[in-house]
Parts: sequence; structure tokens; C-alpha cells
Amino acid sequence: MSLLNTELFIARRIFFAKGTSRKFSESIISFAVFGIAFGLFVMILSVAIVTGFKKEVRNKVIGFGSHIQLVNFDSNSSYETVPVSKDQKWLQEVRNLPGVKSVQRFATKPGIVKTDDEIHGIVLKGVGSDFDWSFFKENLVEGSLFSVSDSGKTDDVLISKQIALLLKLKVGDPLYTYFLNEETKTQKMRKFKICGIYSTSLEEFDRLFVLADISHVRKLNDWKFDQISGFEITVNDFNDLELISRKIQRITLHYSSDEDSVLRPVTITSKYPQIFDWLNLLDMNVWIILGLIILVAGFNMVSGLLILILERTTMIGVLKAVGTANWSIRKIFIYISSFLILKGMFWGNLAGIAFCLIQARFGIFKLDPGSYYLDTVPVNLKITHLLMLNVGTIIITLLMLLVPSWYISRIEPDKAIRFD
Repeated sequence: MSLLNTELFIARRIFFAKGTSRKFSESIISFAVFGIAFGLFVMILSVAIVTGFKKEVRNKVIGFGSHIQLVNFDSNSSYETVPVSKDQKWLQEVRNLPGVKSVQRFATKPGIVKTDDEIHGIVLKGVGSDFDWSFFKENLVEGSLFSVSDSGKTDDVLISKQIALLLKLKVGDPLYTYFLNEETKTQKMRKFKICGIYSTSLEEFDRLFVLADISHVRKLNDWKFDQISGFEITVNDFNDLELISRKIQRITLHYSSDEDSVLRPVTITSKYPQIFDWLNLLDMNVWIILGLIILVAGFNMVSGLLILILERTTMIGVLKAVGTANWSIRKIFIYISSFLILKGMFWGNLAGIAFCLIQARFGIFKLDPGSYYLDTVPVNLKITHLLMLNVGTIIITLLMLLVPSWYISRIEPDKAIRFD
């Protein structure tokens, strides 16, 4: 049995032959290859930028509230919370749950910051010694972070750049804040010291949150030493968010008793649905872009294949005259088209990957943070995305080429041999 693939052999001879194509057909085929390359380039950028944008915005929202918050069942969506004990029987089991990265305490208290000329509403977020500072460390623009100790209390606070500009404050300045106790209806004033300024470009959050020692929030709320607003839980994989939330709920209910407060998990997606619903809408835009680009690139290849068939009509007639089956001749042209597609995909991948790497390294293309929450165009280049785009492109375009290749079966040998 011969191992020679005759159709592939002929296709390679035609594809790599020099000077055998007419200038008109060469330009059409080159345009088809360019269409594949440019289409794949745009698809790589679309997926990398949209997934990168979603990832960056999502991570910033999570940075302010973690993936899951465990709060008192009686607490509503406001920042005035019903306290729970920081000492919970289920705490260690939740920390050991597969997929859970960290568990930390938090407490919140809405209030007002007042200067000589301005007044601004804030939420004082109290953090403990177990707080993960990595997010705010990345977004720190001036000053330094403060440290929290269970044995002492610090008056240092971290404010946003937006609040600092609005109230004309800087690192080292005092921060005068006023709070209302809901139960006693009395007003309390606290003087803090600004130790650092952060900026995340998320205006909705930047203009709101001031970070402080959790002990201050306890005292402002007249809570006991062991009382907090709840727990913030970070998970390793965002896709496991709902699953881990249900597991945590089962664990907390298992340990609950009549004397304990009932806690409920609140995922970040349910806490800020407007942001995550908006991010999910971007997926539809990407699918529409990908579909349109693949169709355009496919039609370019269809026109290129038809030009190839017309140019090689005499060859088709000769092959038919010696008894070659229609499907074998169609395979020759599908092989040639595959070579052209792979050529276009090579240049498309090269350009797309190079652009993403350059943008990720140097951040050449900028964005308006006020409109897009980011100051540079984000890219999220993943091998799985590249593989799916490449495999999808070659499969869809080859399937589209099966229809025009059927035209070969209609060519009659006697007329094709005389074709010029």
C-alpha cells in the first residue's frame, strides 16, 4: 500500500510553485490571506481586551469587599450593620474549605468628613490584623499603609485620591469625621491622621471608603470587644464563587444554635449586581464581533478558492480525463486553501500576540479612568483563548470552503482541457 497522499502532493507543488499564478489571482489570494490574518488579529485583541477589562474591573470591586461577605441575617444592604461575634465555631472549617484563600474580619460605619470649606459622606471600613493589604498596596499612590494590632489602636487612616482632591487633604493632615449612633441618636466626632492615599479609578468606591482600625468602628457603634460587622472571604477561583458560597452557608447553619446569630453569605455579584451585569453584557459583544469577523474572513477565502479553481480549470479537466474522482480533486483545492489559511493565521497570531505583549508591558494605549475605571487598555492573553480562536477559525473557514469546492464536480473534462 502506498503511503503517498497524491492530493496533498499536488497541492504542495501548486502552493509552493513560483511564478505560475496570474497577477490578478495572486492579488485576490493575497487579499484572502490578509483577511484571515487581520481577522484573527482583531479576534485576539477583542478577546484579550474584553476579558482583561472584565478581570481588572472585577478584581477592583473584589478588592473592596472580597468575594463573599458573611454578615448577620438581619443586616440589610446599608453600611449600618447588625454585629456578630468574631469568635465562631465554624471559622476554622471554613478556612480549611477547598477553594477558600483567606478569611478576615471587617466592620463598617457610615459618617461624614468635614473641613473648613467642604463636607463629604464616607463609609469608615474597619480592618483587623488579619486584613490582606495586597490590593491597596498595588493602588497606593502616596504615603504608606498602616498596621493594625489586636493589643493597641492606631489613629492612622487610608483615604482615596478622589476624597483627598475634593477636600484638599494630603498625607499627614488630620481627618475630622462625624458619626451618628443609631440607637442613642447621639453624634460622635473622631480625629484621624491620613497616613496614605490610594486610587483605584472606581469612582463609586473611591469616593466612599476610608480604611481605619476596626477598634474605632467598634467604639463608634458601642459594640463589645468581640463584635464585628462580619467576615470577608476570598476564594481562589472566581468561577467557584456560587459553589463555595453554598458550602459556607451549609457549614454555618450546621454550627448555628438558638444563642448564636444567624449568618448569611453575600457574594460580590449579588452585592453589586449592576456592575457584574454590565460586565456580563460585554460577552455578547465579543461573540457578535467574533461571528462577523469569521464570516468576513470565510467569504474572503471562498472568493480566493473560486479564483484558484477558475485558474486551474485546465488541470481539473486533465485530472478528470485520467479518471480522478471529483472528491480527490476537491481535496487538492481544500489542501491549498488550508495552506493559505495557516499562512494567514501565522501572521495574525504573530501580530496579535506581539500587540498584547507590548501593551501589557508598556501600556501604550491609554483610557479615561473616569469613563472606563482603568487608565490603560488591559489585556488578558491566555493560551486557552488562543487555541480556541485558532481551532475555531480553521474549522469554520474549512467548512465554508466545502460549498465552493463542489463547483469542481460541474466542470466537464472536454471543455475544461480547451479552457484558456
